[in-house]
Amino acid sequence: MALNQRIFNSRDMPLNISHFLDHFIMLIFAKAAFDSAVFFGISYAQIILYGTVGLILFGAAAPVASILAERYSRRLLLIIFPFGVGLSSIFAGASQNLMQLGVCLSFIGLFASIYHPVGIAMLMKNKVNLGFRLGLNGVWGNMGVAAAPLITGFLILLGDWRLAFILPGSACLVFGFWLIYSKYNGEISSTKGEGEGDVEAFSQGWERAMLSLVLITVAGGFTFGALTFLIPRYFEIYLSGISENIAVTGLLAASIYAVASFSQIISGWIIDRKEYKGVLLFIGFGQIVFIYFAAQTENFALLLAMLFGMAFVFGQIPIGDAILSAHIPDKYRSQFLSVKFLLNLCIGAMILPLTSILLTVGYHLNFLFLLLSVVPVLVIIGAFILPVKTTNPIKVNS
Repeated sequence: MALNQRIFNSRDMPLNISHFLDHFIMLIFAKAAFDSAVFFGISYAQIILYGTVGLILFGAAAPVASILAERYSRRLLLIIFPFGVGLSSIFAGASQNLMQLGVCLSFIGLFASIYHPVGIAMLMKNKVNLGFRLGLNGVWGNMGVAAAPLITGFLILLGDWRLAFILPGSACLVFGFWLIYSKYNGEISSTKGEGEGDVEAFSQGWERAMLSLVLITVAGGFTFGALTFLIPRYFEIYLSGISENIAVTGLLAASIYAVASFSQIISGWIIDRKEYKGVLLFIGFGQIVFIYFAAQTENFALLLAMLFGMAFVFGQIPIGDAILSAHIPDKYRSQFLSVKFLLNLCIGAMILPLTSILLTVGYHLNFLFLLLSVVPVLVIIGAFILPVKTTNPIKVNS
């Protein structure tokens, strides 16, 4: 078989589904913000500020999730995750005022922060085809990104913005009960020969690798956060020559996310075989070019530019996790992951106040996309700093 069955090990599937739900729930508000703003009688620029705390907590609470996972168990935190985001989403749909909505969105971000430092660390326990499996897990996460504007748009047309929160929240609760019933434990050690011999060692040059990872994470967090939150609204404005229907623009945004997300499998497969430097350089330049063109175009040209731009953005994701896995032992991996996602997601959350400020003072969204095209320069710098892969690990002192 071309694809070894171990690649699709059953231990990965609950982690993949969790990743899907994590990003889906976090991006309901991105599509529902405009309609909820109309309901509450305020502008889009005003209401998106109510989602800022949730996006910050999505990253800022990651270290707390990591500490709790190490103190109790990763499995326990993974089970708490769907119940937390599910109930918070249901209550968001039942909000009677803006304060209640903001609090519920904050709790969604708080509980959603659990997945990345916990779930990715569980995934990394098995080193076999890790780049590919990280890419596949990333595709599941970004299918959540893709499904959010599509399903949210249809639920708004079917009912209203409240239904768009309540139905997915209920689905999260169902998944949580399934996790309990299945007695899932992703922390079961891999069998001998599955590539875990280096879990007790830091790699040579790990400090440089982490500096590189900081630059890559800052760039990736801001670009990913901006594009995944803003594209649904961006399409409503700049695809007017194609359609102004909220469901159609949601479908187009979902299609861009869905197709582009498969670039993670390609980049994951490549980094299992090639050095990271060259791949990162290619991805950095690709992001600059296509995000710039997305800021300059409309309608079908915009769709094409955004498709390639998102493909390069998504393709970067498994590389950061693979760098961390290659240089940091499992014993410390959750802590490093939590800091990585703290930086990544908090930086991404800054897009909301920045967007609100720019729109308030008179700029348009295409100007923000023009600014975004400069950010991937950090990816290119990070690629130059990154050391080559090493097979000479430094043992950790007990």
